[in-house]
Amino acid sequence: MVTDIASAFGLLLIGGVFLWAGVEHFVRFRAICEDLAARRLPAPAFLLAAGSVLEVAAGFCLAIGIAVPYAAGALILFTVAANLLVLPFWRHHGPERQVLRSAFLVNIAVIGGLLLAARLG
Repeated sequence: MVTDIASAFGLLLIGGVFLWAGVEHFVRFRAICEDLAARRLPAPAFLLAAGSVLEVAAGFCLAIGIAVPYAAGALILFTVAANLLVLPFWRHHGPERQVLRSAFLVNIAVIGGLLLAARLG
């Protein structure tokens, strides 16, 4: 019983983070799009919209505990892609490299949490 409650709460937390982030991306769509364009990413508006829809939908599914393995799998793929496209710390030096590397490593931990979540479904 305690394990079930902890698992449900864990799914709510990790799903809620993605849900929140996806909604925030829509709220700040123009500014984030400009940032992605400045990074020379192709079709920044499409990438941002598609990624944000995925974050909202899969985050919601995780948060309420439906289709958990599929939602976790989709968010794993999203997080890997986002890490590689937006946080290429290996291309930078100095303080910027440290900040990007830290965010990259946090996302690796999130992927670990998503892998554990996928086992719950």
